Amino acid sequence: MLKLTHIDPSGRGRMVEVADKKDTKRVAVARGKITVSRETLLLIEEGGVGKGDVLGVAQTAGIMAAKQTGQLIPMCHPLFLTGVEINFTISQEARAVEIEARVSTVGKTGVEMEALTAVSVAALTIYDMCKAVDKDMVISEIYLQEKTGGKSGDYRRK
Repeated sequence: MLKLTHIDPSGRGRMVEVADKKDTKRVAVARGKITVSRETLLLIEEGGVGKGDVLGVAQTAGIMAAKQTGQLIPMCHPLFLTGVEINFTISQEARAVEIEARVSTVGKTGVEMEALTAVSVAALTIYDMCKAVDKDMVISEIYLQEKTGGKSGDYRRK
């Protein structure tokens, strides 16, 4: 039977003990998207949003968020990240900005939450920067694409 690791025997939340785990290289990739109007997508592409370079600011916000995940998610361990990459793809057909975060570390626990947090905050930043012209934006489909390293092995979304 599967067991939630962040729940103690009495049913209360806990931070998992990782002291006895070996340090391994760990990488996680998360993806998500924000759907916007055609006009907003054009403003993002052309740099016409009054608050500045939307994707540049969202990239910085995503990186900062990955580094702060242990402060935001109660049972996450604070981690020393060895790399964070945030990439954007503009899809005219879907009227969306697709977001991908790749986070890496060498340590005792994975970086899935850091990658998911990076995507989430990058999307929220795009929303914040564009909300003056488009309040109908939708943040969606935030998911773990893949992860490597650790005791549970590699995972790749099908």
